[in-house]
Amino acid sequence: MIRKISEKIPVDGIIRPLNRNEVLGLIFRLTAFGAVTYFTIEWMADAIDPTRKQKAEAQKQAEKLMREIGVQKIQLSEYEMSIAAHLVDPLTMQITWHDIAGLDEVITELKDTVILPIQNRDLFKGSRLLQPPKGVLLYGPPGCGKTLIAKATAKEAGFRFINLQPSTLTDKWYGESQKLAAAVFSLAIKLQPSIIFIDEIDSFLRSRSSSDHEATAVMKAQFMSLWDGLDTDVNCQVIIMGATNRPQDLDSAMLRRMPTKFYINQPNVMQKIDILKLILKNENVESTLDFGEIAKQTDGFSGSDLKEMYEDFICPIRQEDLQRALEKMKKSKSAGFQETLMHVTLD
Repeated sequence: MIRKISEKIPVDGIIRPLNRNEVLGLIFRLTAFGAVTYFTIEWMADAIDPTRKQKAEAQKQAEKLMREIGVQKIQLSEYEMSIAAHLVDPLTMQITWHDIAGLDEVITELKDTVILPIQNRDLFKGSRLLQPPKGVLLYGPPGCGKTLIAKATAKEAGFRFINLQPSTLTDKWYGESQKLAAAVFSLAIKLQPSIIFIDEIDSFLRSRSSSDHEATAVMKAQFMSLWDGLDTDVNCQVIIMGATNRPQDLDSAMLRRMPTKFYINQPNVMQKIDILKLILKNENVESTLDFGEIAKQTDGFSGSDLKEMYEDFICPIRQEDLQRALEKMKKSKSAGFQETLMHVTLD
């Protein structure tokens, strides 16, 4: 019976085994098809979300930072990972109070109003009025040490430092910015004690108006609402510090949430002498160097300007070197002022 059935089946209908060349050809075609499919999916994913690769890199950076600061058992969401990429461990910070000159009064007040209640919480446990402020604003001309003070505060207080860039909270997809804003606070609470520092805070929380985009307005409202949540928890050790050159542009509701404010003005002559001594502390300078004479000629100079003056010096530093650097900086500042004035006139 079996023989009769096999005789009726045509030879071409029987599946024969593939030879070596056919197997290799099939493998090659499958591999090529898989590669084309993979790169097509990659291209489509990049077209849909151009920031996908940056987010992946940020997540790797965040995981590395979390391991370095010894935080491994805390579960973080995808959005918290994006914010954690901007985390700075206070133990790795090199900035201390000794690296800031000419701001002794501000530093003393910061120690009394911010750091003392943090480091001695038991002394103020029964008082709600003497708790550390949840918001601190540093304002004044650019280059006068606002960012340095924020970092030194985190270092001295032992707080983890989240250097938040406003661009971090922007996303093309609707609703994502609100999730990122919420992640800032949830991450800070998980990692407390912590400081959320927002440089140029006026670019993010400027006065609201009817011309604001809907997504931006919602994000600002949510950010300030979450900020209010910090005040309700007395034991919460999260502080938001902001720095700005334009406090007049800030939203009044935001200013109310920053009750502690410090004005960082341009240094006077005595402060400039202290800054010059700090800048040149470890340099080879002539013993006859007159810091007072140089300080008197630097009207309108910030601490950053003074530091920039001496970056190209060749040791030993002499009085004529300082004088030459001073004239060069004056020309640079004058040129910058003229360019700014031209833009203002054109506008």
